Amino acid sequence: MSGQKDFSTRLIAWQKNHGRHDLPWQNTHDPYAIWVSEIMLQQTQVTAVIGYYAKFMARFPDIASLASASQEEVLQHWSGLGYYSRARNLHNAAQTIMDEHAGAFPQDFEQIQMLSGIGRSTAAAIASFAFHQNQTILDGNVKRVLARHFLIEGWTSTPKIEKQLWKLAESLVPEQDMVAYTQGLMDLGATICTRSKPKCDICPFNDSCQAFATNRTKELPTPKPKKNIPQRQTTMLLILDGNEVMLEKRPSSGIWGGLWSLPEINMQDIASEVAFRKFGLEVEAEEPLASIQHVFTHFKLEILPQPLQVTNRPRQTNMPNTIWLSIDEAIGAALPTPVRNILLNLKG
Repeated sequence: MSGQKDFSTRLIAWQKNHGRHDLPWQNTHDPYAIWVSEIMLQQTQVTAVIGYYAKFMARFPDIASLASASQEEVLQHWSGLGYYSRARNLHNAAQTIMDEHAGAFPQDFEQIQMLSGIGRSTAAAIASFAFHQNQTILDGNVKRVLARHFLIEGWTSTPKIEKQLWKLAESLVPEQDMVAYTQGLMDLGATICTRSKPKCDICPFNDSCQAFATNRTKELPTPKPKKNIPQRQTTMLLILDGNEVMLEKRPSSGIWGGLWSLPEINMQDIASEVAFRKFGLEVEAEEPLASIQHVFTHFKLEILPQPLQVTNRPRQTNMPNTIWLSIDEAIGAALPTPVRNILLNLKG
């Protein structure tokens, strides 16, 4: 396939001169720092990650501190980044490293992939940046670059096309300068060969890119086949006692697993009856607040916040998996983003 011979050489030269060199997780060979950044960067833009990364690393500067923390505290420092299974997997993997690898991040490529939340591409990025191993990455940015440059048609996440892309990616791996090459793939996809409005005029490959030559940049990579995203509805109970709000811990798995949230009921349930039956609280219902929309990968969720003012709260009862916090304390807890927004709006 044309262009393969000098692709890596040209990419490395471009990255050294024009790539990103000052991101917080660059210029280090610490596998822990690289690992945390790679997990945060899954499905999240660099600009959104930078602030979270700094706070996370300040609280959990190494594998031991992350492993010894509670899951709740880890989720609290992840709150707002979304895709919370990433944080649970990160925490679980840190404990595995302490238990099975004497606290040292494994260098063996297969062992890296056995850690929770680390797939082949993420393992390759860690192995490349931390250990200078010749392993190739294939994240969304890289799939887009390769699909356009080498004119590969078909949705890139189908097994057949993904297998083709892995084979191509492996054939392009250079014998040296692996860090610059891997970073170059990321930089090219993130800053030049972007999903929309790619900067083809300044792309170092505009003389060899087959999509650019055939005016098919907008078509490639082939979009994911469209499906109607289902719409779901839920009512969240905003149970208020003075300046305190009641939060309920969600199950450890599933949507927002392990986070604190507002209790949910079905749309047809009577909120005051549920509050009494489930929590032993006598309440008065107020007018519902404006509903809010939250979009997940596979469905849209309409949330109707239902304020309930407590008129009688038995002080002796502490329901399991519930907690009362001031509004300010609750806003700082490990909450899903839409729940935090409800409380922020409540505060005014």
